[in-house]
Amino acid sequence: MAAAKKVQAIRFDLDARPDSAPPITIKEWYSDRTGNFRTGFWASQPGRIEIHYTKDELCVILDGRVRLTDIYGHVETYTKGDTFLIPIGFKGVWETLEPVRKFYAIYNPATES
Repeated sequence: MAAAKKVQAIRFDLDARPDSAPPITIKEWYSDRTGNFRTGFWASQPGRIEIHYTKDELCVILDGRVRLTDIYGHVETYTKGDTFLIPIGFKGVWETLEPVRKFYAIYNPATES
């Protein structure tokens, strides 16, 4: 009989703040043994970046405002309290319109062995 798995608590710090120097802060809070599933905190100052996702990412906006525009021109804006999923294969632009803080959970099947 296989041993039962334990529930893994992930204690998110609602008061987590970005580092003072860099424009982007990433703090990984959990990674499974394979590295396929990760969670953490991300913060950024305003900016724009083209993205092509090779993973699924669940985002929970704690503060700030972001706008995602896909390659077809569809635009969505997310603010404090919003939760959304960026799926594998998404191509477009991520714009941080106001300084943002978010929790994230990423599943990346590309790293599976």
